[in-house]
Amino acid sequence: MKIPNKPADRFDWTLAFILLLFFLVSLFAIASAQTTGQYKIDTVPKNFVPSQIQWYFIGCVIIAITMFFEPDQYKKAAWVIYGGGVFILALLIILPDTMDLVSKRNGAKSWFHLPGIGSIQPAEFMKTFFIIGMARMITVHHEKFAKKTLKTDFFLLGKIIAVLFLPLFFIMMQTDLGTGLVFIAITAAFVVVAGITWRIILPVFVGTATIGATLLWMTLYAQDFLQNKLGLRPYMFERIYSWLDPYSYSSNEGRHLITSLNAIGSGEVFGKGYKGREVYVAESHTDFIFTTISEDWGFIGASLVICLYFFLIYHLTKITLELKDPFSTYICAGIIAMITFHVFENIGMTIQLLPITGIPLPFISYGGSSLMGNMLAIGLVFSMKFHHRTYMFSSDDDE
Repeated sequence: MKIPNKPADRFDWTLAFILLLFFLVSLFAIASAQTTGQYKIDTVPKNFVPSQIQWYFIGCVIIAITMFFEPDQYKKAAWVIYGGGVFILALLIILPDTMDLVSKRNGAKSWFHLPGIGSIQPAEFMKTFFIIGMARMITVHHEKFAKKTLKTDFFLLGKIIAVLFLPLFFIMMQTDLGTGLVFIAITAAFVVVAGITWRIILPVFVGTATIGATLLWMTLYAQDFLQNKLGLRPYMFERIYSWLDPYSYSSNEGRHLITSLNAIGSGEVFGKGYKGREVYVAESHTDFIFTTISEDWGFIGASLVICLYFFLIYHLTKITLELKDPFSTYICAGIIAMITFHVFENIGMTIQLLPITGIPLPFISYGGSSLMGNMLAIGLVFSMKFHHRTYMFSSDDDE
């Protein structure tokens, strides 16, 4: 049986339709996020909807360009792509704050300011570059060590940590804890799918969980040690305290979480209707856009958005299982981990399930860097699916 080889047959129309739904949800949510109160008073200095349309258009161009290249080409250029991303992250740290090229927000030095374009956050693109580099490294390792042993698994784990080290180091130098957690989550997923024996994974995960629990305990009872010995900053402690007990910090750090909970709760089951918002939540068009959706459309609307993400993850997982090329499989697995963690963390922080971090809601939150970075990742999935069918058809002919 021959597999259709026409471009239209190999294009993933289902994934494109899912992106279209996210596009519509994003525009409606951002438009509503810019109004609040009975008289619909503007809460932001400009209309972000046209800008979001522009970013989506650029994202579609990125997908088209990304689809042009085949998986083998990405595999060959993986270390160049990874190294280029690390270089840009390092450049952001090296350049002085006084330069107009560097943009600093809330104490975080994480953006380049490009004239005519605006602020671009390199870390958003580095996530995908990191996935490409990690997928290449694991694939080559398995090709070299076809026979698995405890020694080769330890060696692979060491290489995974080594690939993580540089981008994570420069991200933490930017004091961007949220993005750092994304890289750790992607790495954890790679450790699982790389086939490392559970005799190694289990102790590593248990040890990591123990360290995390210890740090949380020390945050509550040994702040001086963490601040003086490990160099943690006071705002990091305040975020933990305001997460655990926001009403005791309602005048500062806890206020954001309280307004988020009030907005989501006030939507009740069916919401207040489009642009019916009454609770002002800061950054409601970016990191806290889920509060806008919940207040406008209530539990039903918020649940439908979560189901849309489940549908996206399910479809990406289905694609991953269909792929035969290990490199393509690892690429898709890393992208699934990245998107899943983003959604879980973003929604979790708005409902007090997790501490607040500066992580946007994929494909819905306003933001050029975040959207373009996610579209780049999705473009890779389109490419893997598109060219995978070509390879299968060709191999059938050869036989």
